[in-house]
Amino acid sequence: MHATFTLVLVGSVAFVGTMIDNLFAFAAQLTLTPRDRFAAVTVAQSSAVVCLVVLAGAVGSSLTVIPVRWVGVLALAPWLLALRSWRHRRDPLDESARRGNITTFLVTVGLGGDNLAVWIPLLRANGLVHEVALGVIFALWQMVFVLAAWALATHPRVVSWGRRGGRLFIPWLYGGLGIVILVECHVL
Repeated sequence: MHATFTLVLVGSVAFVGTMIDNLFAFAAQLTLTPRDRFAAVTVAQSSAVVCLVVLAGAVGSSLTVIPVRWVGVLALAPWLLALRSWRHRRDPLDESARRGNITTFLVTVGLGGDNLAVWIPLLRANGLVHEVALGVIFALWQMVFVLAAWALATHPRVVSWGRRGGRLFIPWLYGGLGIVILVECHVL
């Protein structure tokens, strides 16, 4: 029982600690996404998390080390998105509908440098049974994070703010995320 509790605790801390940046980035993305596209954008974000878990498990299992710095190249994605968002900040609001799945996937993977740094040794440490158990723990936390992001993105005050100033804030958010990626990947 003690080993199970420890595994759940370590898995929870590893997921929450490395995904908190993704929670707020995803909620910000949802704030400017039409409500009817929430499900598709959620699938893209969750798919990126699954890719990170699979990559961390594969790298850990094969004992191959991918330098986390390489993930820093993904900082280009949010910077390009920041530039595009800045150029289109005065376009009609429905312009944001063209954004979504790819943006969300790339930002989630881009913010995954810290995830890989923590998850690779964690998934490698105790064998296949623990890898599967951690995968289940991560999946449960991912559901909690999606619900939290949806709650934030549909809260009336958050939505009101998003409609008023969010379009001006998003380019700065993406630019900041690019810097966070570089810092987390130890490029800066």
